[in-house]
Amino acid sequence: MRICITGTPGVGKTTIAKKLGQELGHKVLNEKEFSLREGIGEFDAAENELVVPIEKLESRLNKLLAKEKNIIVEGHMLCEIKGKFDFCVLLRLNPERLGARLELRGYRDEKVQDNVFCEGIDYCKKHAARNYAKAKIIELENRKTIKETTDSIITELFLRAKPLKELSRKTKRKK
Repeated sequence: MRICITGTPGVGKTTIAKKLGQELGHKVLNEKEFSLREGIGEFDAAENELVVPIEKLESRLNKLLAKEKNIIVEGHMLCEIKGKFDFCVLLRLNPERLGARLELRGYRDEKVQDNVFCEGIDYCKKHAARNYAKAKIIELENRKTIKETTDSIITELFLRAKPLKELSRKTKRKK
């Protein structure tokens, strides 16, 4: 399966992706590391972040996804692209908990406010809904343990994978 894990910075994407990768035996890739390796994006010293052109990320990542069958890609920009993923896991977190996490990570106050605001207005959810079929989006609040959240994702993946395969077969027969 090709799975993306997306959500606002600080919701637990990296941690959950690593655990899910172990459980499923899938390769795990971070969007920022991928962008750096591909030479797309520039580091903005003032913001202390990598700025990646969405179109280039989408194009290069879809080329990789055409070759990879069992991969998990995680990152907050994945909600903004039309990735060739089988599933899109959208992790959520209570905005107050998110703010506390980001402060502990040393984010600037303005960045904390921006990300808490984005979580509060469902920024990633709205973008994911524009770019991925509803049946492919698995939305979960990350308020449990890593194992519980990972187990919930695995359950949803397997409950949804079979109907998607059946739908795919029916679509091919109609052509």
